[in-house]
Amino acid sequence: MNKKIKSFLYNFIGFSVFYIPAYLLVMNYSHLQGLWIAVTAFMISLLLAPKFQAIKTHDGEKIFVKWIFIKGIKEVK
Repeated sequence: MNKKIKSFLYNFIGFSVFYIPAYLLVMNYSHLQGLWIAVTAFMISLLLAPKFQAIKTHDGEKIFVKWIFIKGIKEVK
């Protein structure tokens, strides 16, 4: 599988892991209605989800991750 596709899937899965619980929590424990529930859950997930990126280096294409809960940028093995 291509590294760019793999990083896209990692981004999607990482975002989904935070979006679905955030959506349910906002829906059940706030007074927001309609589109504002989805927008709020989106913003929460956008801030908390890890960001993956495929970068071409001299050693070949590699996937790196940046996340607010880890310091710096890490390579995904």
